[in-house]
Amino acid sequence: MFTGLIEATGTVRARGPVAGGQRLTIETPLAAELALGDSVATSGVCLTVVARDATTWSADVSPETLRVTALGGLAEGDEVNLERPLAIGSRLGGHFVQGHVDGTGRVDAVLPEGEFYRVRISFPPQLAAYFIEKGSVAVDGISLTVAALAASTFDVQIIPHTWTATTLRHAQPGAIVNLECDMVGKYVLRSLSLGTARS
Repeated sequence: MFTGLIEATGTVRARGPVAGGQRLTIETPLAAELALGDSVATSGVCLTVVARDATTWSADVSPETLRVTALGGLAEGDEVNLERPLAIGSRLGGHFVQGHVDGTGRVDAVLPEGEFYRVRISFPPQLAAYFIEKGSVAVDGISLTVAALAASTFDVQIIPHTWTATTLRHAQPGAIVNLECDMVGKYVLRSLSLGTARS
């Protein structure tokens, strides 16, 4: 379980085939604090540390993950957002993020507003029911608030710290991002669809 508060960014240093999937090697100062088997949210995707040294760590990415997330488009030199799991007793500053991506979105616009930025993202139709205005969404693992909502797009307002501390500073129209909708909303909708919700 994660919070969507990014601890650091990392740089993809290698990507190669392994067992039908891909192995990613990421350089980051966090590598020295990781252990084999640890989970790391990587641009919103929960990955497992399978190798590490003082400056890098590696994870195997399954074919399914490559298919349904933006990780399949990563190349050497690309940056990713990184977050270690929530520790029991820690403050929850973002929202509950599982690292289970629901789909990908596309950056449609990046609009400066003073020192802030408004980013407009389009999403696939099957995710429409999970967004509400002022609700939570994880974009590339970053906990954000839906500032405006339309039929197929939502806007998020980015504060200067988040802009400089995450990969959003590289966002350009056309970029593909990972989306994870709010977990609570997903469970509510699932319960309603089964007719099990009680008043």
